[in-house]
Amino acid sequence: MCNKRKSRGQLSVCSKLCYAIGGAPYQITGCAIGFFLQIYLLDVALLDPFYASIILFVGRAWDAITDPTVGFLISRSPWTRFGRMMPWIVLSTPFAVLCYFLIWYVPSVDQGKVVWYLIFYCSFQTLQTCFHVPYSALTMFISTEQKERDSATAYRMTVEVLGTLIGTAVQGQIVGMASAPCISAGEDLNSTDLQVASEVNITEPHVSLEHLRNAYMIASGVICSIYVLCAMVLFLGVKEQKETCRVRTEPMPFFQGIRMVMGHGPYAKLVMGFLFTSLAFMFLEGNFALFCSYTLGFRNDFQNILLVIMLSATLAIPFWQWFLTKFGKKTAVFIGTTSVVPFLISVVLVPSNLIVTYIVSFAAGVSVAAAFLLPWSMLPDVVDDFKVQNPESQGHEAIFYSFYVFFTKFASGVSLGVSTLSLDFAGYVTRGCTQPAEVDLTLKILVSAAPIFFIIIGLLIFISYPINEEKRQGNNKLLKEQRENEIDSDSTELNVV
Repeated sequence: MCNKRKSRGQLSVCSKLCYAIGGAPYQITGCAIGFFLQIYLLDVALLDPFYASIILFVGRAWDAITDPTVGFLISRSPWTRFGRMMPWIVLSTPFAVLCYFLIWYVPSVDQGKVVWYLIFYCSFQTLQTCFHVPYSALTMFISTEQKERDSATAYRMTVEVLGTLIGTAVQGQIVGMASAPCISAGEDLNSTDLQVASEVNITEPHVSLEHLRNAYMIASGVICSIYVLCAMVLFLGVKEQKETCRVRTEPMPFFQGIRMVMGHGPYAKLVMGFLFTSLAFMFLEGNFALFCSYTLGFRNDFQNILLVIMLSATLAIPFWQWFLTKFGKKTAVFIGTTSVVPFLISVVLVPSNLIVTYIVSFAAGVSVAAAFLLPWSMLPDVVDDFKVQNPESQGHEAIFYSFYVFFTKFASGVSLGVSTLSLDFAGYVTRGCTQPAEVDLTLKILVSAAPIFFIIIGLLIFISYPINEEKRQGNNKLLKEQRENEIDSDSTELNVV
């Protein structure tokens, strides 16, 4: 569909767009799960916070484990006429959308709810890993030119942030149209009460809750359709390039692969730095809906506030692409990540005001854009640095990308599990109109103090990150020379034959 290139190594705008669209499913589903799954399990599926925390943590922990496993399997996959990455993407899609849909269905048997959500949450995370890890590694196989890969990454990040906007809009607006009543202090209305409500003329909560559950399923159906459409565009519009390098290491054992990638200093520092900064944004993402609903008191507006953050992030991506090109990626990390700190402080200290919250949310979205763009823009630099230092060891791109995804998902699992468990200890009231003061304090810590703490740790690690602009350009030059020498060598061999 878009497989024409201007010249060797260059990508057409159509190819970049098709590649970028392939990144939307991960962000759309991830945003819906990140912002809404916690509040869904607590206030819609009516699970105890303790069990909800188990589901959220185990699901993410399982997801994190599958990433290096899938990356290892991909590195051992044979080349097909569709490439090495593309078959994984295509075959995983139909099963992933089915499992995603069933996450948002509330089974009728209360005793089986925890097992239900564990099975389908873990299954979806596994299948999405089979999509996202090869898609992430595909960056290294769409072009041999670093400039083209950076440009394609900027397209991808723009579409992925747009994906979070779509995920927030679809999930938030559809769910927002169905409103289940909260429970005032002193009432005790659990899921069993809801099932027998019609017998005692307390039907309105039951009807409203059913409407809300149906709204979540409608939203999941729309997102599943978008998921399939994006996968089709990626498959039809992007041609995976076979490695030009003649040297490709034989498949190595799993734990040897772990030692190899984590033994590369720049990669270890990059991953650990982004582990902590990602943890900061994960705490903010996972608890912001509850924070808006209960601490700020904007129960009917939180989906619109989330939409403002994602809209701002979408608009800010081109700015950060320009900034990192002009001032360097490492500088962009420090400026982009620290810019969110004043807003994290102000959203807690400034008295609750809807207009002020919208303004703060729009400003915070600019920093969210940097958090989206920079990791994926810097990972190819680390892989290139490894290739320069280890010219005899090639073909391990999927392992590098899968371990980064592993650490980010591990951060997400920790943040969601710790957050929900903390709310349980603080005395969270399921579907309560108000929450105890301890819950309000806990939410303030989870969306402000904790993220700031993790941002500081991440930036301290980045101080020692060794790949600056001079190093990056030097690596790019050396790799170009390697490729030119290989092409000349191949031509000489052909002439001799």
